[in-house]
Amino acid sequence: MAMEQTRFDKGDLLACARGELFGPGNAQLPEPPMLMMDRITDISEDRGAHGKGHVVAEFDITPDLWFFACHFPGNPIMPGCLGLDGLWQLTGFNLGWRGWKGRGYALGVGEVKLTGMVRPDRRMLTYRVDFTKAVQTRRLTMGVADGIVEADGEVIYQVKDMKVALSES
Repeated sequence: MAMEQTRFDKGDLLACARGELFGPGNAQLPEPPMLMMDRITDISEDRGAHGKGHVVAEFDITPDLWFFACHFPGNPIMPGCLGLDGLWQLTGFNLGWRGWKGRGYALGVGEVKLTGMVRPDRRMLTYRVDFTKAVQTRRLTMGVADGIVEADGEVIYQVKDMKVALSES
């Protein structure tokens, strides 16, 4: 059964990273600096583009974020893989929020399109994850979703068929 809470602030996300939100051994977000969002603004198990669940989250961009100093000196750009990781993090979070048990791990992604960049002058990323499938059986707990990342309202990343599973082993 899903949690009733549909919005999560930074404190909630940090509690999830410590294993306190869904309980020990269950879905966990990474701690900063790998935590790629500041808040979740909406989550469901039956809404979204396909009626199978969704997550919307935001990440505040500031010029002092750790990756700008090293990627690349003199030409700072957020690595695209971090945006993809943020989408995976949110997909796993949704599975834990549904009350499904196990630790999350990414299984892959079918297609990735990067059409823009995140530079230090951007203000906010918005992640949108829409589930196409959410499966829980005796042997398999997995979410399959499409996602986009917007930078200040402009779509810059699009992914299809990202897969995240939960495993109790």
